[in-house]
Amino acid sequence: MRFYEHESKALFARHDLPLGRNGLARSADEARRIAAEIAGPVVLKSQVLSGGRMKAGAVKFADTPEEAARLYDEILPIVVNGQKANGVLVEEKSPIAQEYYVGVTWDGRRKLPVLIFSDMGGIDIEEVAEKHPDHVSKTHFSTLFPVTPRVAKEGISATGVTGGDLNRLTPIVDKLIEIFLRYDLTLAEINPLVRLEDGRFSVLDGHVDMEAEARDLHKQLLADLGIQPEETRQARPPTDFEIKGALVDASDHRGVAGNVVAFDGDLGLVIGAGGGSLTLFDAVRKHGGKPANYCEIGGNPSVKKACELTKLVLSKPGVEKIAVMMNVVSNTRVDIVARGVIKGCVESGRDPAETIAIFRIPGSWEEEGFKILKKYGVEFCDRSVSMYEAAGRAVAKMQAS
Repeated sequence: MRFYEHESKALFARHDLPLGRNGLARSADEARRIAAEIAGPVVLKSQVLSGGRMKAGAVKFADTPEEAARLYDEILPIVVNGQKANGVLVEEKSPIAQEYYVGVTWDGRRKLPVLIFSDMGGIDIEEVAEKHPDHVSKTHFSTLFPVTPRVAKEGISATGVTGGDLNRLTPIVDKLIEIFLRYDLTLAEINPLVRLEDGRFSVLDGHVDMEAEARDLHKQLLADLGIQPEETRQARPPTDFEIKGALVDASDHRGVAGNVVAFDGDLGLVIGAGGGSLTLFDAVRKHGGKPANYCEIGGNPSVKKACELTKLVLSKPGVEKIAVMMNVVSNTRVDIVARGVIKGCVESGRDPAETIAIFRIPGSWEEEGFKILKKYGVEFCDRSVSMYEAAGRAVAKMQAS
């Protein structure tokens, strides 16, 4: 899940990273008040969960509180990459002498966290890596041993930064690594981290992504930042459909039946079993199908949860049929999922035989589940049919209807 910039900076402030004076405005009057408190030139930045704000005209500069109020009204309606502003961050304008980039993320190939540092900040790190690779360093570190400031110093000095700048940057970068590890983040990024004309350093922009499964571990932090439990953020705010999916999953501790992501297709998906959900989603698209959603189901959810998830998927505009598919699992009862999905179809006023394009869930209580499916005329298949083939059958039914 992704944090807004103002939330990322609130987290950074807890760990004493250097920040300019700022405040979140949700009205022109608030923008005027914050600018008056800063008492100097300010920058106003739209709060969205994606980049491209400057290009969209959603970042503006003001010299007076009155100008800040006027620019707030200009910025708020601007849509950036399909996203409306959550608010406008008003922050003091800083005289910059040098810009840096620093990010901490996971290297999937090395299976280790990695510190990425560049002495060319303020632009896309991918562009810097491509055009100026000698200005980007990558420093891997272990999660098994305590991380010392040596990691930060190595990464910074590898780009040629020395002397006082190296000494003052090291504790800032070291704290960012600490934040990344402490809060189970998948990304902690500052771009740019700047040296001001007076020699001080400041975080001008920051981004944080948290592992979705870590939310329960950090409930208090999320509550302090004003992030609601039902918010399933990615690179955009959650839709109503996604919020309802989170509520379905939270309604019962048994199993998983939720984590939905909205798409624009016509084939609803009730899919799961670890990486199987991603495999099945890709298989549907490979066969030419148009998924209406992504979701996850597994871990032996209750009949009620399977039912409510099915009803939610069927309520999505444009959904004609659903495909219920999982990998081979041992702890998910096929009969319970079958009951739940059929109950969801019936309560949605749909004929299960016409609505369920395919049912492929190999697991425990398989024969009992198949008996239920036969009773309602639902097409099903066992583990002898691959996930890829099952996805193809579902898409073929959609194309034939």
